Amino acid sequence: MGSVFHRHCSDTLPKVSFGEGVYLIDSEGRYYLDGCGGAAVSNLGHNHQRVKAAIQAQLETIPYAHTGFFTSESSEKLAQRIVSLAPESLQHVYFVSGGSEAVESALKMARQYYVERGMVSKTQFIARRQSYHGNTLGALSVGGNEWRREPFRPLLSSAHHIAPCYAYRDQLASETEDQYSQRIANELEAKILELGAENVMAFIAEPVVGATAGAVPATQGYLQRIREICDQYDVLLILDEVMCGVGRTGSFFAFEQDEVVPDIVTMAKGLGAGYQPIGAVLVHEKIYQEIANGSGFFQHGHTFMGHPMACAAALATVEIIIEDDLLAQVVSKGEMLKQKLFEALGNLDMIGDIRGRGLFIGIELVSDKHSKSPLAIQTQAHKWIKSLAMENGLMCYPMAGTIDGTHGHHILLAPPFIISEIEMDELVTKLKKTLLLAEEKWARL
Repeated sequence: MGSVFHRHCSDTLPKVSFGEGVYLIDSEGRYYLDGCGGAAVSNLGHNHQRVKAAIQAQLETIPYAHTGFFTSESSEKLAQRIVSLAPESLQHVYFVSGGSEAVESALKMARQYYVERGMVSKTQFIARRQSYHGNTLGALSVGGNEWRREPFRPLLSSAHHIAPCYAYRDQLASETEDQYSQRIANELEAKILELGAENVMAFIAEPVVGATAGAVPATQGYLQRIREICDQYDVLLILDEVMCGVGRTGSFFAFEQDEVVPDIVTMAKGLGAGYQPIGAVLVHEKIYQEIANGSGFFQHGHTFMGHPMACAAALATVEIIIEDDLLAQVVSKGEMLKQKLFEALGNLDMIGDIRGRGLFIGIELVSDKHSKSPLAIQTQAHKWIKSLAMENGLMCYPMAGTIDGTHGHHILLAPPFIISEIEMDELVTKLKKTLLLAEEKWARL
């Protein structure tokens, strides 16, 4: 046994050796098609020469300088590039090292915004069940992933949760999509009124829910109604795009497709394409100016924020996505991959729903298509699927607890944007083989 404290203490993992395109290769020479981008991270694949060159160039000048003493050219250019792609009101970027740090920063920024305004009673956050916002304690507090929260519940700060926007399971047969969107969004208004608007700081949500529920997009009109409610009660809207952003859904910001502008956006994962750890918080001008013209100091900070090499990698990543027209490719390839999945898997009894946007696709597994009954918990479907997929040379992202933290299973797919049609066919073939083998395994339990 080695000295690394792995995620699962009993796991014996293959040792990664190198990567090429959409493949990772282990020390034994086995190839694995990366069908999930690790965790929706590796959007440019695993050996992109332009990103590597940007990191090398930054290394030759300055690898690190503390942001309490210096700014850097790479961080300034990256901030300008992100802002150039954002709505006009989102003008400032705060850099960190990952998604949880980004969410922690956003939460504290929301609090300081109201402190600067003298509205110190605003202390409460509202979020959604079956969401995920990170593993640090503040992020875990607002998150709605119950199995992640449970061991640490006594340590979590106060946050309140409303229903997710989860049309596959919650939209009534008698409702139109718009009626469902309005009904479920209005839970936010009810919760604000219950808590008192003078006590509520912000509402945080993923525009497309990621690993916890399996690429569940907001229904039409939902986020627009959420925006109206936040404006009415002076509550900030924080959209968490750590997993679904940076082109993953086919637009650079996922919220663009919902025709809203949030007050704060969190970004990470695909921002550096996995070549360097980086996260960011994109901030509305009103929040920045309130702090700048008040105390003048955001009372927060991280040692590696604005890391020059991380910013260089992220800048190259963003430029490649835009210059190579990868956003349009994500849309077309996403449609193609979903169609291939429907054709290959749609008739399987275990497939309940295939959903998502762009190259961010969720497959919900069921025991009965018509009743939508979930697979039994004891099938341990997510574990069998992950293990057998790896044996078949495929990386995918299966999870349990899709419905309520305990029941339900799904598979998340988020392959690199550069995936070819031939590689999509390989992904779908290996996934179908895996599902059929896994079904045989859990049927014997």
